[in-house]
Amino acid sequence: MIKRVTLIVLDSIGVGAMPDAENYGDLGANTFQHIYDRVPDIKIPWLEKMGFCSIDGLDCKKTSETPMGAYGRMQEMSNGKDTITGHWEIAGLYTEVPFKTFPEGFPLDFMKAFEARIGIGTLGNYAASGTEILEQLGDEHARTKKPIVYTSADSVFQIAANTDVVPLNELYHYCEVAREMLVGTLQVGRVIARPFTFDKGVYTRTSDRKDYAVSPSGKTLLNRVTEAGKTVYAVGKIGDIFDYNGITTSIHTESNMDGVNQTIFALKDDFEGFIFTNLVDFDSKFGHRRDPIGYAKAIEDFDARLPEIINQLKDTDVLMLCADHGNDPVHSGWDHTREFVPLVVYGSMIKSGVNLHTRSCFADLGATIAECLNVKALDIGTSFLKEIMR
Repeated sequence: MIKRVTLIVLDSIGVGAMPDAENYGDLGANTFQHIYDRVPDIKIPWLEKMGFCSIDGLDCKKTSETPMGAYGRMQEMSNGKDTITGHWEIAGLYTEVPFKTFPEGFPLDFMKAFEARIGIGTLGNYAASGTEILEQLGDEHARTKKPIVYTSADSVFQIAANTDVVPLNELYHYCEVAREMLVGTLQVGRVIARPFTFDKGVYTRTSDRKDYAVSPSGKTLLNRVTEAGKTVYAVGKIGDIFDYNGITTSIHTESNMDGVNQTIFALKDDFEGFIFTNLVDFDSKFGHRRDPIGYAKAIEDFDARLPEIINQLKDTDVLMLCADHGNDPVHSGWDHTREFVPLVVYGSMIKSGVNLHTRSCFADLGATIAECLNVKALDIGTSFLKEIMR
């Protein structure tokens, strides 16, 4: 009997453009393949052993041994390519209408009303890379104390501030006001606090980022698990993504490696339920910054920690790896890409070498987790548990 499932979302590690990628401007995107093409000697022995490199559509080296886990890829059914849409679909929610985006910036009447509420003007209000806009407006921000507002191709209202100029709690207050105001026709998926520092000519975003997401549109896998009296242990930005609905414990993390540490800490505890981890550095530090070399190193760093995670698994544990969207570091622009996402499943009760091929929606994963934990089935998704159980 499976008592606990650990799902680690390798944020943005897509594995190839979906059939409709052209509609999103993402024809030819393939996050992992393009990283591998630029760093063909990438050292990921544990991901290879688990079947990652055997996923349909990938052309990369793989072990000659039978993969120790089940593996495949998943297609997104929802419309969009953002964090919330991907995570919500994993947890059983279909998003038919994508969250609204503002590529030309937010309406001036809204910005004036927002500035009146927070008592200060703003800078920016256009789509930009989170690092580039600091170079463009950081000096003016330091002089005026005006927060920097920007967006992207995703449904986000981001507010950046130097914490030596604007205290962190004040930045969070600005975001709380924005979240309250961005409703109706102006509703965005997330308001994001982007604190940064400036030292010796270098702008550095800190780990005190905070996401203010809309509440889930219905009950999710997380609600199903908690309603069954079991634990949902959220690591990283999972709590923010689900607006803390259906979560019993939420742990903030400072980096990918801290996320791994916190996941291992949770695995050492003795409880039944679901550990849900997001490792955001892949996306925020390397995908958005279009850095395939740094991205490859981050994947290697995660791979090197996999034995520690596996060693903590009990016979009644199952480990799953996936992603929520792509973010091809060699694609044009700096935004997410519409891609298939990887799927790897491992545990003592899981068959080795099972190719799950292409699943029709991310919710197949959530449906499988629901069946693993013997909780109420999701409204969408088809469980593949019978295909992978020994």
